[in-house]
Amino acid sequence: MNLILTLMGGLGLFLFGMNFMSQGLQKAAGAKLRSVLTAISKNKYIGVLFGALFTAIIQSSGATTVMVVTFVNAGLMELTQAVGIIFGANIGTTITAQLVSFNLTAIAPMILFVGVVMFLFVKKPIFKKIGEVVIGFGALFMGISMMSGSMQQLNDYPAVINTLSRLTNPVLAILVGLIITVIVQSSSVTVSILLLMAGQGLVALPVCFYFILGCNIGSCMPAVMAAMDAKKDAKRAALIHVLFNVFGMVIISIILIFAMEPFAAFINAISGGDIKRSVANTDTIYKVFQTIIFLPVTAQFIKLANRLIPGTDVRQEGFSLQYINMTAVFSPTAAIVEAMQEIGRMGRKAEQNFRLSMDAFFDGDQSKIDQVYQTEKYIDYLSHEITDYLVDVNQRQLPVADSLKIGVLFHVVNDIERIGDHAENIADAAVRMKEQNLSFTKKATREIQDMFERDMCILTCALEMFENEDHSHMQMILGIEEEVDQMEIDLQNSHIRRMAKGKCSPESGLVFTDLVTGLERIADHATNIAFALTNSTEQ
Repeated sequence: MNLILTLMGGLGLFLFGMNFMSQGLQKAAGAKLRSVLTAISKNKYIGVLFGALFTAIIQSSGATTVMVVTFVNAGLMELTQAVGIIFGANIGTTITAQLVSFNLTAIAPMILFVGVVMFLFVKKPIFKKIGEVVIGFGALFMGISMMSGSMQQLNDYPAVINTLSRLTNPVLAILVGLIITVIVQSSSVTVSILLLMAGQGLVALPVCFYFILGCNIGSCMPAVMAAMDAKKDAKRAALIHVLFNVFGMVIISIILIFAMEPFAAFINAISGGDIKRSVANTDTIYKVFQTIIFLPVTAQFIKLANRLIPGTDVRQEGFSLQYINMTAVFSPTAAIVEAMQEIGRMGRKAEQNFRLSMDAFFDGDQSKIDQVYQTEKYIDYLSHEITDYLVDVNQRQLPVADSLKIGVLFHVVNDIERIGDHAENIADAAVRMKEQNLSFTKKATREIQDMFERDMCILTCALEMFENEDHSHMQMILGIEEEVDQMEIDLQNSHIRRMAKGKCSPESGLVFTDLVTGLERIADHATNIAFALTNSTEQ
């Protein structure tokens, strides 16, 4: 009983260390790595290298592939770009087993102590995140130490030895590796445990060869789950991950059937006869081999994925989120990206509705007025759903840079929603003008159009700045916003003079005054959007 409890405790500590280290790495460096990832993924060979590096750093191919699937779903990455990163992620995930294969358990307590000191006593957030990484690293090796000690005693239990001896069947070994990996959601974990078992003589090296193949297929589960309710290209990205490992399993199994002894001799030779190093090296060699033979035929992978998942996405009727998937696997490094894409979409709807409301105001078209009201309902829906998502995300563990943006995004959603409200007010004014048969003078009409065009310039540039996280339009926006502020004062004064001369009725004068005030408010909200990410990046 004590043996089982110790083994379970070691496994729990190992899993905790893996998860804590991965989350800490994503929080400390996830945002920076993500921006580099999206920037250099156009070349599939560079994509492989960075996909491997990214995964090696965050210690999770599942996190990488889920993020890639999310990016494809959000339209930030093409399927052709995703393939190289997915292939690279499969290589990067082998770093964990490589680390475990080295005997670092003796210094695990010291690593854990350093991590705790950094986490508890260093005030800077970035160092606290690094402390989490170090704590996870230390806990991982403490768990390995506990499991390794327990596994030494398993040789004394004939039932365990008999059960493990049945894994000599290649199909059974692949199946067990697959099932266990699906359960724990990490091939790094299962291969590391396999490595420890092999080190205690519980599992023969040939069995490990097949077991690892099953682990590789099982590692696809997080990406598959993330793509369940996603767009077709995101589903295809997850499918390519599965095909990469299934085809690799088939090819490598054939090689093992006909060349088991030479392959085992080669692995032993490069590992210095250390069976733990042999398991870790086998895992790495499999992934590198698969990448070498599959990378030249990525176009064929994409064609096959398109054939297995045919067609295009059907446009959904009614109100819906396009980039945020509430039911998908949560990805810390992709959550803010999803939110910003959806907010950008909401902003573009508000921009279009603003323009449509002014068109409706000037030509009195009832169908345009009705469309403004309907679009405003959509904007309100998006505001509510995005806000709920941000509230949920704010309670999760995010990269440091992304955490700083949460408060900013709440304000951006509010500013866009207010712009939508002002567009609706303009539609209300159009109805009032139509029902009361009111009109403006030609000069008043030109003044409103001039102010509107300035507003549109600010809003369009502000949304571009938000979507691209680019500050290049800031000075221009500030200049135009000052012009709009002055225009409100000048137009109100000139309109008072027109009314005093009897050129404008009091009823149309009230509409004009409200309209000018509303246009000035829209310029303010649009300028707030432009400032939003500028302020967050300077923190």
